[in-house]
Amino acid sequence: MRYQHHRRIARERHDRAASTGPCRKTTVLELITDPFAFGFMRNALYAGMLTVIASSLVGTWVVMRGMAFMGDALAHGVLPGIALAFIFGGNLLVGGAISAAVMIGGVTLASARSRLGDDTAIGLLFVGMLAAGVAIISRGGAYAGDLTTILFGEPLGVTRNDLRILVIATSLTAVVSLVLYRPFLVLSFSRAKAKVLGLHPAIAHLAMLALIAGVIISSFRTVGTLLVFAFIVAPPATAALVSRRVPVMMGVSILIGMTMVLAGLLVSFYYATAAAATIAGLTVAMFFVVLAVREGVDHLAKRRRARDARAHTAGATTG
Repeated sequence: MRYQHHRRIARERHDRAASTGPCRKTTVLELITDPFAFGFMRNALYAGMLTVIASSLVGTWVVMRGMAFMGDALAHGVLPGIALAFIFGGNLLVGGAISAAVMIGGVTLASARSRLGDDTAIGLLFVGMLAAGVAIISRGGAYAGDLTTILFGEPLGVTRNDLRILVIATSLTAVVSLVLYRPFLVLSFSRAKAKVLGLHPAIAHLAMLALIAGVIISSFRTVGTLLVFAFIVAPPATAALVSRRVPVMMGVSILIGMTMVLAGLLVSFYYATAAAATIAGLTVAMFFVVLAVREGVDHLAKRRRARDARAHTAGATTG
């Protein structure tokens, strides 16, 4: 792809400048900032940051409500619409939106009109939409390249127009999340309570699904329909390990996600790895690092409490 060519040229230029410059050690700050002297790297960074903000706001509710499977299904469910728009030169956002609407409607219909549970309906449409998307792309010609672009994105190919779309999508996500904060919060704990309080849980649920779909559709160019799921789930799940308050979870999730975007782009630049996959992999790895640290801290705290309890018991017996 042409952006891999641009990255290779950028790295060669960077290495050439480092080798012909004065003999001095490259500082850590220069290692971090030098790659972003190139426009395509800055655009990738901005796009990643915007995607993290939107996905963290939505992903917090996904994690709290246990909707990870639905989020994953939606990430695949938009594929047929995007594929058709991609092949016929239509608007990718419109194609993805139509496909997401079909997915949400199908899940709702299958759950309401049959004895199937939500998970079964989601699983059926998950496989069906993914198969339809791959089949459509395979008819378009450049099968492997087109499928890779849609599924894994092309962060280094983000344009100014893509950034404008992300700004609009992120702003809308923030506004809707703020306006519907109370219905979303109550719905996360009890659908029945939300209904008693007159918060219209069915409408709130559909609004949440629409937000998830919107984030996926607007950011597929950045991380792809497949890897956007990692952004929606991994940073919020990591934040849930260290906080229980929703606003704090959102803030921590955004901070973790932005850090991983920066780290992933730097690793991708210096080691020539796929940018989107590197970023997504780091966000998932961070979850397990934080989980291991928390488990270690909890274990030490339990041992300390047990030791204190033994010491107290021994002291009481002696007394």
